[in-house]
Amino acid sequence: MALEEFEHYLKANLPRAESFHPHYEAALAKMLLAGGKRFRPALLLAVTEGINPLMRSAAMPVALAVEMLHTYSLIHDDLPAMDNAALRRGHETLHVAHDETTAILAGDALNTHAFWLLSRAPLDAAVRVALIETLSADGGSAGMVLGQAIDCHFERQRLSVEQVAFIHRHKTGRLIAASLKMGALVAGAEAALCDRLYGLGMGLGLFFQVRDDIIDATEDEIQAGKTTGVDRDKNSYVTLLGLEGAQKEAAALEQAARASIDALEPALRARLLAVLANYFS
Repeated sequence: MALEEFEHYLKANLPRAESFHPHYEAALAKMLLAGGKRFRPALLLAVTEGINPLMRSAAMPVALAVEMLHTYSLIHDDLPAMDNAALRRGHETLHVAHDETTAILAGDALNTHAFWLLSRAPLDAAVRVALIETLSADGGSAGMVLGQAIDCHFERQRLSVEQVAFIHRHKTGRLIAASLKMGALVAGAEAALCDRLYGLGMGLGLFFQVRDDIIDATEDEIQAGKTTGVDRDKNSYVTLLGLEGAQKEAAALEQAARASIDALEPALRARLLAVLANYFS
């Protein structure tokens, strides 16, 4: 139910930029409306509801901010200078549908609009500052962007499994961890629980990256809803460990995540497991 409410909230709160540009405003909304799993907002809302259900409405702009920042990262990840992908969320990527300039600027706009949303969330000022601090740290120069930078720089150079794990903890794990922590911040959780959820998110991030590497190697574009085969020249878990080795690594990471979730309070555990049911074996 929370995700249905989130979809309505998203559609009612798309970034607006009325002007005489022929497609800029449509481009801002295109990848948001294209769908996607909404995994990060789902985690954030599950945590808030699991700790303090009365804060669900207040969590909506925070969840949208995370989804906007994630969507910006996908738009830029698909650019010709990065993965040069033609398909995302079952739709043409922005640089294909429009042009590269539009894609770059739409990504830039969603990135900054995310923080505008956080600044206006119906929460105490101290909570808003903590949310902005968390998302900017985990999505920024020492977080997600760092992981992407290392991933691109070493694209055709062999790395160790430990180095690839470093990339993916930053490129994928940090934003998932931030989503869980931000849900706890909205709910007014104590620092210790925020830290536990952040650690869970880092483990989940690595699990989902290994899972994504397996999907890239085994599914076609229709199944995946995005361009596949883009990791063949990259340091993926499949290229380093082989398909069977990557599958074993994913299973181990799933087991560790389940153990962390099992240690949480029942209401929170139930909501997180409901979000993860389609991803866990």
